[in-house]
Amino acid sequence: MGIIRMHSFLRAIGYGNLTNHREEQELIQKAIKNAQKKHIYMDENMRIAELSFEVAPGIGVVVRGEYDAEEEFHMEHYFPYLKGNIVSTAEEIFISKRVDTDAYTGMCDDFRLGVSLIFYLQNVVDYLKMGKLSESQIHPVIATGLAKEGKILLPTKQNIRAEKIMDADLTQRSKLLSEAKKGNQEAIESLTLDDIDLYSMVSRRVRREDIYSIVNTSFIPYGSESDNYIVLGTIENVRVEKNIWTDEQVYILQLCCNQMEFEVCISRKDLFGEPLVGRRFRGIVWMQGYVDFTRV
Repeated sequence: MGIIRMHSFLRAIGYGNLTNHREEQELIQKAIKNAQKKHIYMDENMRIAELSFEVAPGIGVVVRGEYDAEEEFHMEHYFPYLKGNIVSTAEEIFISKRVDTDAYTGMCDDFRLGVSLIFYLQNVVDYLKMGKLSESQIHPVIATGLAKEGKILLPTKQNIRAEKIMDADLTQRSKLLSEAKKGNQEAIESLTLDDIDLYSMVSRRVRREDIYSIVNTSFIPYGSESDNYIVLGTIENVRVEKNIWTDEQVYILQLCCNQMEFEVCISRKDLFGEPLVGRRFRGIVWMQGYVDFTRV
């Protein structure tokens, strides 16, 4: 087995005390030996397997690799995961293979976010069994995220009428973005005017207000990794789980961000502040996605 770079998001699922590659290799071997689920794809040339090692409900490590003719498993790579329960989006999905490993990335245009949602595909074996879809198709995506650190922010003061207006504006903007993508010139001009008005409003208010009192939620690409985002979302549910192997506690935060819902896992010791329903979470999140290829 070659040298594997330690995954920086292991701490999100309760492995914050790993300090060297020896401990990391011990974790990988434990995951292979104690995997609760084996998901295998076979053809005439190879047997690719995903071994799932769960450390808490819906949380764990997936080791992906290949079995040889002697039934010996050879690891290609591994990743920590959070398996969610909420369908976040159902748009056209584009799947592409990463350059450095046999991992795959998914992408879809959810106009509620204002940017393309790019995520690390959790269920590669399901994708391979579907025959590597040559064209984009619409499938439900259960999006989740892992965060190495984060902060809890107080909510912005909103009344019911203002929230309804905001939701209506977001819905209308999504429709305009969809039309603009098709080449509708009126939609493009309308979006341009809206952006000018928005920039003018923010420029005025930011002189006397904090930016987080103006922006309620946001979803912004971060760094050179295409599936990393700075997320600012409203907390809709909170639960605490414990890694049964390390006894570290982690938070599972259900967030609503620009009308899209997904869950984020973060170690309790890496979260600054007390997460409560109605408050907001801000952090750098590695986005993952489970695509249900059986449904359209």
